[in-house]
Amino acid sequence: MAKTRILLADDHAMLRAGLAALLNGQPDLEVIGEAGDGAEAIKKAQELEPDVLVADISMPGMSGLEAVAQVTARNPRVKCVILTQHEDDDFLFQALRVGASGYVVKREAHTELIEAIRTVHRGDAYLNPSAVKLLLHEYATPQKGSYDRVEGDDRLTVRQREVLVLIVRGFTNREIASRLVVSVKTVEKHKAEVMQKLGLNTRAALVNYALQRGLLTTET
Repeated sequence: MAKTRILLADDHAMLRAGLAALLNGQPDLEVIGEAGDGAEAIKKAQELEPDVLVADISMPGMSGLEAVAQVTARNPRVKCVILTQHEDDDFLFQALRVGASGYVVKREAHTELIEAIRTVHRGDAYLNPSAVKLLLHEYATPQKGSYDRVEGDDRLTVRQREVLVLIVRGFTNREIASRLVVSVKTVEKHKAEVMQKLGLNTRAALVNYALQRGLLTTET
């Protein structure tokens, strides 16, 4: 089985060494390079073509957010995970806007980072519990935006709304299939139809949509 190839970008060498040891200890993960700032991360991403870039936000010179924006613009195939000490919503939303597929807080890296890398590599988004809580807090009340807060959407069938809610709550396709007593292929079909109908292509966008439409609450 081919390993997921990872590039680490953080200005603290000791932290990078610890993360590399953690990740290289997994049978399906391999750290292929390290960078100490955003500019070096961009250069090495071009040279090494990793599957996943793990980047800190606060680095000297170019920030991790700028690096992620440039890396994803040049090579959308590279998935990016932000690993940061910042837990406020401003940084979370900036990370999502520049193209990050995952957001992990450093104090939870030992338990969250491995799963985040695996999740984004298979094409899904990963938001740890702290990040999801921020999204719920931000969107639990009506916000100005492209959607009105209403109960549902005529474009979606009842089953498609059920699948949407389970997706944004973090269930895998297999778990959704088990809950709804349908096949995984059926879930994938509903998921594709939902994203096509809504014109959305990331889990973060689906979370935003579901909350503004009243499909989720902070108690969900």
